[in-house]
Amino acid sequence: MKLDDLRKEINDIDGQMLQLFLKRMEICKSVALYKKENDLPIMQEGREQQIIDNVRAASPEHMADAAAVMFTEVMDISKCIQAEVYTWGKIYDKPEIFRPEQAQVIACQGTSGAYAEAACVKLFGENKPIRFVTGFKDVVDLVERGRADYGILPIENSTVGSIAETYDLMASHDFYINNIVRVEITHCFAVKPETDPADVRRVFSKHEALAQCSNFIKNKGLEPMDYANTALAAEMVKNSPDNTIGCICSRSCAEMNGLKIVEEKAADAYPNFTRFICFSKHFAVPENANTISVSFSVPHTPGGLYRILTKFAVYGLNLKKIVNKTVAGKDFEAVIFLDFEGSYENRKVAAFLDDLKTGMGYFKFLGNFTETM
Repeated sequence: MKLDDLRKEINDIDGQMLQLFLKRMEICKSVALYKKENDLPIMQEGREQQIIDNVRAASPEHMADAAAVMFTEVMDISKCIQAEVYTWGKIYDKPEIFRPEQAQVIACQGTSGAYAEAACVKLFGENKPIRFVTGFKDVVDLVERGRADYGILPIENSTVGSIAETYDLMASHDFYINNIVRVEITHCFAVKPETDPADVRRVFSKHEALAQCSNFIKNKGLEPMDYANTALAAEMVKNSPDNTIGCICSRSCAEMNGLKIVEEKAADAYPNFTRFICFSKHFAVPENANTISVSFSVPHTPGGLYRILTKFAVYGLNLKKIVNKTVAGKDFEAVIFLDFEGSYENRKVAAFLDDLKTGMGYFKFLGNFTETM
């Protein structure tokens, strides 16, 4: 048989498969309508495994795994279609509108001059009261206790990537992201006015800032020393009697503390941006919200993550970011953080969220927001 004849056979089979696939999906819609009318769940315990077991039993041994994968994919698509049918006419509670102009108190980590303050001012304006605290968790605690309307925390830097501590807090506390703020980071190396830069042996700053300036620190032969915050490090250097220390901080922070700037651009890469989350206890959404964030644990089954990501293609949604973290307190269980394009009020998005959380051991909706550039 010639190659063209073989290809024709494949094309004929593909056509038959397509028609059967379309017929199956139409029946799935009817099944979904029946379940909806009779208040039955989309997922029927054991039904999927029963089908896969039957497929394996009916397949030659060397094709059993491949056949199981194909039918698993078909069933995942079926569940997506059924979830969309389930949301027809479904009414969701409308969230609050995110109104930064109504904020009374905003919590930030560090002190005046910190990059978090710049993010706060960029989103809320110059005249909002900012309450500075020492640690990231302190910011979350103030928001949870109602002592601050919103909190600001860094989540990602363009040089060193994700901020692990923020992701840990997102996994272990209940709050909603209302907005993302992007701030340009311009690290400088600063010392006390009377300090000879040649005498400096140690440089203090936030861990991430030190990482962003690692080449400069190495080339100068300095010992990096972790500190709670870039602004607090500058304040500490100003008040210290030790003339062998310096800090990595912003230019404005150095000037605010009366420090001498030795190196204007100490970072390894420019431009250098940090994205900050603005969060609150309440699900409040900007009017132009275009990004949704969720987190979940991946089922410990072969192809578990792949099956979840397949849903994006079926629903026609654009995945913007995926972060895989081993979160503190989860006993080495991997937690996935996903950002994707969409609005909470979009029916396809609502169906996707309903579908995504079904069967998850851990699932959390983190917010619907936009980014302030």
